[in-house]
Amino acid sequence: MTQSFDIAIVGGGLAGGLAALAFASKDFSCAIIDAGDPKKMRTAGFDGRTTAISYASARVFRRLDLWDQIAPHAEPIRDILVTDGRAKSRFDEGTVSSFHLHFDSRELGDDQPLGFIVENRILRNVMFDAIATHDNITLIAPAKRNATQFDSARAVVTLEDGQEIVAALVVAADGRMSSLRAEANIKTNQWRYRQTGIVATVAHERPHEGVAQEFFLPAGPFAILPMTENRSSLVWTEKSDAADAYMRLDDDKFRIEIENRFGEYLGALEPAGPRWSYPLAFTLAQSYVAPRLALIGDAAHAIHPIAGQGFNLGVKDIAALVDVITEGRDVGLDIGALTVLQNYQQWRRFDSAALALGTDLLNRLFSNDFTPLRIARDIGMGAVNSIAPLRTFFMRQAGADMGTLPSLMARET
Repeated sequence: MTQSFDIAIVGGGLAGGLAALAFASKDFSCAIIDAGDPKKMRTAGFDGRTTAISYASARVFRRLDLWDQIAPHAEPIRDILVTDGRAKSRFDEGTVSSFHLHFDSRELGDDQPLGFIVENRILRNVMFDAIATHDNITLIAPAKRNATQFDSARAVVTLEDGQEIVAALVVAADGRMSSLRAEANIKTNQWRYRQTGIVATVAHERPHEGVAQEFFLPAGPFAILPMTENRSSLVWTEKSDAADAYMRLDDDKFRIEIENRFGEYLGALEPAGPRWSYPLAFTLAQSYVAPRLALIGDAAHAIHPIAGQGFNLGVKDIAALVDVITEGRDVGLDIGALTVLQNYQQWRRFDSAALALGTDLLNRLFSNDFTPLRIARDIGMGAVNSIAPLRTFFMRQAGADMGTLPSLMARET
């Protein structure tokens, strides 16, 4: 059986699903091919992580008519407090360490939160619901890709069951270990960190008031991200050899460990659901395109979670690629031609590489307890915190609201 589409998207995760909905909104016919079972991917136990959505990325969900379903489950981030070490938070008795950064959304002057924290299962379910009712999208899952062939006129994705999916363009949304990227002989710069990310949800006694906190500890950053219903998501970076031991603790001992890092400002804590862990690594593709192939999301760049920007980089990839491909089609060009796709690469690669390398540098700078370096970085944090224009710059950067923005992310006029 052969089916033909404008675009074949390999990978049905958050990036692949959003890409299909964005392309379909511009009247492209899309196939999503994923090896996973959509029913399993919808369950609460499939993925207990949360995603930080910048306020510019949230515009994409609004313009695709998805935000109304997401908003009741999205916790706005009103403040971000960053401290070097376990300093007192502004909710503890006493005062915050003078060496800290406080980003206050009210300084932006437009009643805009700095971003939102949303559970991955919510995003996935909202996307799957929209995909199921969209005339321009066909979800082919579970289905394993067997091979992909590219020629001057088309791409043919052959599935394990013999189906052939013909498209003008293939979008690789198949993650950090992208097999499509490898088959296209696109090289990467990559390395593993000696760190593991531990993700868990905790319920707490007191309200978080929309404050996200990040403590830079010697083993790595420890982030507390506000969720709905008096809950917070922990993104705990730990040395890999110690992380396994923490993951094996029972709930009571695990609670004691997080209390030691949390402090007392949210009152009594209780683990709320299972915990996950994953090794941390850096991957940056040396090219984002090949003839009839474009990389998005983690297939193009997988970065350290220290700044919570991984998904937002992918959203910007999607929005930029949609603009480039739409413009190419509208002037009669072949949307899979390398000359068209290079416009996408020129738009995205420098921006994402700069942020990826910046997060790598931050992690290396703060994940240690070397005294002279700690003194220097603390002085730097204090200086940035005292200069309002610098604070605003970093808030705009965190909001993915700088540079040339794709139309789906552009500010409302």
